[in-house]
Amino acid sequence: MENKVNEAYLLLGTNLGNRAGNLARARKAIEERMGPLQKQSSVYETEPWGISGQQAFYNQTLVVFTPLGALELLTIIHQVEQEMGRVRKERYGARVIDIDILFFNQEVYNTPALTIPHPRITERNFVLVPLAEMAPGFIHPVLKLPIGALLKQSTDQLLVKRLDEAKISG
Repeated sequence: MENKVNEAYLLLGTNLGNRAGNLARARKAIEERMGPLQKQSSVYETEPWGISGQQAFYNQTLVVFTPLGALELLTIIHQVEQEMGRVRKERYGARVIDIDILFFNQEVYNTPALTIPHPRITERNFVLVPLAEMAPGFIHPVLKLPIGALLKQSTDQLLVKRLDEAKISG
């Protein structure tokens, strides 16, 4: 029997410590423990959403092909976050790393542990901008609209600025 390969869309976010280094460590852990990266967006510097007065975030979206199911993927994501020093103190607060599952194939989950698609994708340009760069035609499985159209409809006013590769890798 052939193992199924699932397509997971992930969002990485960090605003503590070496932000570029945190993203690099998270990408490496994802590849080692979840599956190969198929695509990745540019890195964006974004204003904090939900709580102002904290350092700007670096955000990036990824597509990973994984043999894991959605709940297994979530478990490993939580392990990676914890190993990298993530402490869950306050909602929308500063963090070393945050890894969210945005989409998992075209599946819909609504359980106490996991909601996919991520319920606040359409409210947040720090998600929509890198996602639209990477996969503008991806159809949201509930809203039945492409990511590019969802970005055009967004009312989020927070700044999302693409960073120069040389600036973040140097």
